[in-house]
Amino acid sequence: QVQLVESGGGLVQAGGSLRLSCAGSGRTFSSYAMGWFRQAPGKEREFVARISWSGDMTYYVDSVKGRFTISRDNAKNTVYLQMNSLKPEETAVYYCAARSNWATGEYRYWGQGTQVTVSS
Repeated sequence: QVQLVESGGGLVQAGGSLRLSCAGSGRTFSSYAMGWFRQAPGKEREFVARISWSGDMTYYVDSVKGRFTISRDNAKNTVYLQMNSLKPEETAVYYCAARSNWATGEYRYWGQGTQVTVSS
C-alpha cells in the first residue's frame, strides 16, 4: 500500500509559478507510475500529467505542454509538478495518484489534494 501527501499549493498571480510535491510512503513507491490530476469547483477531475516508475517516460494533457513538468526522485519517494505561466482557469485542487501500469489501468492510490489558486 502507498500513502500519498501533496504539498506546495498556494496563491499565485497569473503568469507565476508553483512547484507541487507528492511524498509517498512505502518501499514500493518507486515501482509505481504516478499521475497528477486537478479538479476545479463544479467540474470533473481532469488528468494533467503522468510519469513512469523510472521517470524516463512522461505524458501531458495538451493544455499544459511546454508549461508544466512532471519529475520524480525515487530516492526521496517524491514526485513533482513544476507549473509555469499559470492561468486563472487552472485554479483547482491538485491531486497525485499512483498505479501499477504506465499506460493503462486504474489509479489505485490518491493523495488528499493541495489547493492552487491563480489570481488574475
